Amino acid sequence: MSDSPSSTASVPRAGSITGEVVEYQAGGATLRGYLVQNESVSGPRPGVLVVHEWWGHNEYARRRARMLAELGYTALAVDMYGDGQQAAHPEDAMRFVAAVEEKAEVGEARFDAAMQLLQAHPNVDATRIAAIGYCFGGGIIMHMARRGRSLAGVAAFHGGIEAGREPLVPGAIKGKVAIFHGEADPFVPAEAVLAFRKEMADAGVDLRFYSYPGVKHSFTNPEATALGERFGLPLVYDADADQRSWEAAVAFLDEVLGSAARKPEQPRLNPSSAAIPSEDPRELANAVIARPANRRVEDQSGQQIILNSNGM
Repeated sequence: MSDSPSSTASVPRAGSITGEVVEYQAGGATLRGYLVQNESVSGPRPGVLVVHEWWGHNEYARRRARMLAELGYTALAVDMYGDGQQAAHPEDAMRFVAAVEEKAEVGEARFDAAMQLLQAHPNVDATRIAAIGYCFGGGIIMHMARRGRSLAGVAAFHGGIEAGREPLVPGAIKGKVAIFHGEADPFVPAEAVLAFRKEMADAGVDLRFYSYPGVKHSFTNPEATALGERFGLPLVYDADADQRSWEAAVAFLDEVLGSAARKPEQPRLNPSSAAIPSEDPRELANAVIARPANRRVEDQSGQQIILNSNGM
């Protein structure tokens, strides 16, 4: 395959996926990530960082990395806690998160180390890097995007919806942003959504905001419901929203990174249960309806609204 971003290869083969644990250092901490690539794709291809939920670097994050490799990307499931630590209880998770977030430079150094590792891989085009994150990981990738990292795109699932502590300077976020949000997520009040969207609009960020009615926190994780019941947390898996958000994220990555390889056709969605924006007029700015046959327009702020073939 040519190094050109527009080049394609044959359909990637799932049986050609290889994964390995990789160790790297940041601020004196040993981090253990999981690097996955598709041997059926030749030449440098885009790389995608996968940042885990607050539970830590677990099998769920690795599975998402393998799913990306099946599409032709080289993916790195990042370790933000060090030593591949995983939380067995929410109290452990809160302690791990605090260790990363109380000093911003700690989390930034760990993300940067992972990004540099991925960029240096011989099968990765260092100029085409994106990141996806879940819950805590969504907040991490949005923070790094705000800090000006060279990410072609970031896609945050049930996380990352928080206006920055400092005004966002236009041009600070270099790539595009996709947010996948459960509208019934009790951790994210409507006011936070409005503030986040306004921040993005004011800074001229290309934002795609997918909102799934009736869907709660951690909706992409098949273990969410059981974890919620065990620990008394409002976590609920939603298979439909999981499928729809993943398909939209795949299309987003293909757009911002260029084709890593000719990808198999994604399953068609059922339009009857699509993600829809709030009826609040303020919420219509840069909202997304996840339905087939979309067309793009712009609102007065210049941000994209995606309409189906029949309009709103």
